[in-house]
Amino acid sequence: MTEASEATAHSGPSPDPTQRRREQRGWYLYDWANSVFITSVVTVLIGPYLSGLACSSVGADTAEACLDPGLSLGLFGLHPNALYPALTTAAILLQILLLPVVGSMVDHSRNKKRWLFWLAFSGSAATVGLYFATDGYLVASALFVLANLLYGFSIVVYHAFLPEISTADERDRVSVAGWGIGYLGGALLLVVHLVLVLNADALGIDAGHAARIAFASCGVWWVGFTILSLRPLRNRYGALALGGRPRVGASLRQFGRTLKDMRKYPNTILFLVAFIFFNDGVQAAIRYAAPFATQDLGLDQGILITTILIIQFVAFGGAFATGWLARYLGAKNTVLATLVVWSGLVAAAYFLPAGNVPMFIALGVGIGLVLGGTQSLARSLFSQLIPKGREAEYFSLYQISDKGSTFLGSLAVTIAVSVTGGYRVAVVSLIAFFIIGGLLLWRTRMEEGIRAVGNEVPARL
Repeated sequence: MTEASEATAHSGPSPDPTQRRREQRGWYLYDWANSVFITSVVTVLIGPYLSGLACSSVGADTAEACLDPGLSLGLFGLHPNALYPALTTAAILLQILLLPVVGSMVDHSRNKKRWLFWLAFSGSAATVGLYFATDGYLVASALFVLANLLYGFSIVVYHAFLPEISTADERDRVSVAGWGIGYLGGALLLVVHLVLVLNADALGIDAGHAARIAFASCGVWWVGFTILSLRPLRNRYGALALGGRPRVGASLRQFGRTLKDMRKYPNTILFLVAFIFFNDGVQAAIRYAAPFATQDLGLDQGILITTILIIQFVAFGGAFATGWLARYLGAKNTVLATLVVWSGLVAAAYFLPAGNVPMFIALGVGIGLVLGGTQSLARSLFSQLIPKGREAEYFSLYQISDKGSTFLGSLAVTIAVSVTGGYRVAVVSLIAFFIIGGLLLWRTRMEEGIRAVGNEVPARL
């Protein structure tokens, strides 16, 4: 997209507030671009779609029939309803192996914008490819894993721009704004998908075809707004990029040195481990809301999409509300407060009666209120704990449990669904992730960690 000659040595955020705001607006737009993948594809449509394909392949043509614990796809004895969490677990295992390589290569590059474009383009192409995956569940499964993997790669690059476009005191505001705008973008396209799904019969198509049209539209939206988002951003690079073109071997060796160096920053490590736990709980709760609603609660897809849509709009306001709260309580205390709320929400989900639409929607409103704040403020806090010039490397570790990635949570859900045939027990088990993550975050000394990596301490933490 942009020539390497446009890159400048890593000098941090521009001293010109007008230039910073211009870059920040472009950065926000990538959240608008990519959030439709998580909202419509991952959260709403792909779980029921893959479960439907898998259940049909074993002769279970209704959600009720597919709750039989004795059903098996023949893949390691996998239950058809466990296909989606199993694929998620596989995708995240691949991310664990490959994200550090990508992050290190990005830090060795002088052109983050080009990396972001091609990763987003490839991910959107795999998403569009889901439209054509009609012959069984295997091709659709492979495309979903590929799109999920490329999405994770692109988010590493996207996050790496955050310390470069905002000062320490702007970081919370910018991170919250990006997350909020992403929710709004995801909600707007989800409105279109809701109309499409609810009117599938009138349009002469079945629910599966409607879902595939939605997949294709998400891919087009993702790449189209990515192109617009890149225009105002500047390429910056640090000392790692001075040695020429990035190479896999050199990047791996450098990443190994970075892991050793991280021992100097115990608070960065502690925060990262805390985030992996509590955000695994957040991501698993979001990701498996759709199959829980359709299979355990017996709700139709129209109700599900409507509820997810409500969550998106509430999360848009909730992100800014928690950002405002963080100005008074501090970002760390605000995140801790949201984790208490999360624990209560997943506990309530266990007791949710099947078919009770008002209570399901009320639960969704509660999720929306804390969803954006937990994630956006955590991203801002972690960006303060990264040494300059190594943003992509550190964010590659962070992305293992960021949007769209939840290894431990998916593994727990996969085991619970395989044993019980449903998602109810799996959902309530997520409380453990919020408790462990919250305790580790509480023990993290943010000010000490920020000073250790050489960054400016913001006025309020």
